[in-house]
Amino acid sequence: MESVVEMLLWAWIILDLGVCSVSLPEITDGKFIDECVREHNRARSSVSPPASDMLYMTWDEGLAITARAWARHCVFEHNGYLKDVRRVHPTFSSVGENIWTSSSPHFDVSRAIKGWVDEKQDYDYNRNICTNVCGHYTQVVWASSFKVGCAVQLCTNGVKYTSFADKEGVLFVCNYATAGNVNGGRPYEYEGAVCSKCKGTCVENLCRSQERDSQKSYNWTPDWDPALATGGSNYVTVLVVRPIALIFTFITAYAVHHFYPDVFCYE
Repeated sequence: MESVVEMLLWAWIILDLGVCSVSLPEITDGKFIDECVREHNRARSSVSPPASDMLYMTWDEGLAITARAWARHCVFEHNGYLKDVRRVHPTFSSVGENIWTSSSPHFDVSRAIKGWVDEKQDYDYNRNICTNVCGHYTQVVWASSFKVGCAVQLCTNGVKYTSFADKEGVLFVCNYATAGNVNGGRPYEYEGAVCSKCKGTCVENLCRSQERDSQKSYNWTPDWDPALATGGSNYVTVLVVRPIALIFTFITAYAVHHFYPDVFCYE
């Protein structure tokens, strides 16, 4: 009986912790940042026809903060605050956005960004038209968009405006500066040699400069971030309070068994 009780107790703890076992990267995760930047630049360096003015893209903390704030809304639609740029970034004059969602909690950066990049098959550069949706692709390869910040959110209650709105899903958001898809223009130019129309060093068909690559830190949060309203209480409950409660429960059960080995509970 003793071993059965212990086994059941451990099973309950493991299963209960399993509810919180989905682990998604934070916006400060170095691997996540590197993957986001790498996948964007991979698409930018391989455009066809090749670009003469494509800037190398680097991470921006402020854009990532904005992406995280919007992802927390768990709504599959574009951020309505983008029209008021001072509410989405403290310094840039314009901010663009791509969103991606899935009903699977197993998130992969490259798969998400590939979904946007694959829209290139529906974009005709010469005529500058889309035969289907291709705005995500043109934003990824917009030549003057040189900063990106992304975030991914687990939506335990579902992602609104999707076919899986009633079950758990993932929302991935990337914000860009300066914004792409402006005034119906082409995302980049290709007249002349690769990198011939931008200042800096040409690296893998992309133009880099120390000034553009510089990183800034922002002590700033959008005033519409849901976390401000909750004070982060949900995250504290999941990440701190709940595990502590489970550990306390186990210790209590062990102590009762140790000091009162003959005590059992019956229905």
